[in-house]
Amino acid sequence: MKTVKAISAKFKVTGTGKLKRRRPGKRHLLTKKSSNKKRQLSRPALVDETKVATYKRLMGV
Repeated sequence: MKTVKAISAKFKVTGTGKLKRRRPGKRHLLTKKSSNKKRQLSRPALVDETKVATYKRLMGV
């Protein structure tokens, strides 16, 4: 199966096999958000366990 490039660009595989993702909400309308909120949005998050198997298959991992 070919790699879905859109999926592989959005996620990175960690050393333990989990998928790391960016948090939504940090692209525009940033003036109304507090600096604390923007800092929290900068930190990466992990993909939910129910979706990991699907995304890994699409990534070819």
